[in-house]
Amino acid sequence: MTLTEQVAKNIIKKLLNGEDYRIEVVTLINAEFLQFAIDFFKNIVDAKLKNKNITVDWYKKEFLNPNLPARDIAINSGLNKKTIHNMFNSSTKEIVIDASNEHYDALYDAIKTLVDTEHDLKLTLTIKFKGVSVDLNVGESLIVINTLAVKRAELRGGLWSTAGKRVEKPLMQTLCGLYSVPGKNYALKIKGKVIRGDDFEREIDFYLVEGKNQHKCEVKLMGRGNPESADAVIARDSRVFVADKLSDTSKKQLNSRKIEWVELRYKNGFRRFNNVLNDLNIPHKEFKGCANKKIEKIFTNIFK
Repeated sequence: MTLTEQVAKNIIKKLLNGEDYRIEVVTLINAEFLQFAIDFFKNIVDAKLKNKNITVDWYKKEFLNPNLPARDIAINSGLNKKTIHNMFNSSTKEIVIDASNEHYDALYDAIKTLVDTEHDLKLTLTIKFKGVSVDLNVGESLIVINTLAVKRAELRGGLWSTAGKRVEKPLMQTLCGLYSVPGKNYALKIKGKVIRGDDFEREIDFYLVEGKNQHKCEVKLMGRGNPESADAVIARDSRVFVADKLSDTSKKQLNSRKIEWVELRYKNGFRRFNNVLNDLNIPHKEFKGCANKKIEKIFTNIFK
């Protein structure tokens, strides 16, 4: 599950144009989910055909096979590794296998009870691939549908969480590029260590630097009304807060703490970054031109 450079670029462009960036993440979720669904259906056809004369639970035999990756076993059982880790404080393969089998058995029994109770429910899921088709009964269909739902939820949670982390560094670099902030006046750090180059996949701390002063910057792409946004910035002792949306209450809270902020979700919202640089005495050049033209040039240096 990755947030590609192109998607990151698209998100940054939308943010700096005061547009909603969420369609980029939703599109990525849809693409990954649909690819998973197609591959999953192909595997269903193959597994069903291989086990057509076997009376044991073919789905469990094939899709909870201990030889599969732990992540796949968890998803196929109707769980995900994060949930298992939260339940058992561990997600080793042995624990994943045990938890997945236990959960699947409970799910299987619940579906069986439901099917036995709902006598009038008729459902057959037919999957055709390369001229071959298999039919899944009600119970099998519900298990497959549940697996797809769990996978969709996993992708959704993971990619929304990833979006902010992956965009933070290049977004701040782009803002600095627009205002021609010298390289010596900002710094990127991971756990206290300075990083160089295009370490795109790491979660970082971004600092604006003025002499001996290092001003920590925080980026949050959450929507308006999230009470954790301003509180998190204050708790982490950040000096600059760049957000997609900010409520009036959050702005007042940040102002009272003398925390500089930039709200991107309105026309030319990014231009408030010029005020931030002025207030912190960061060397820069005022930018008044078209951001889109300069952004592409900046991207060539950021995404190498």
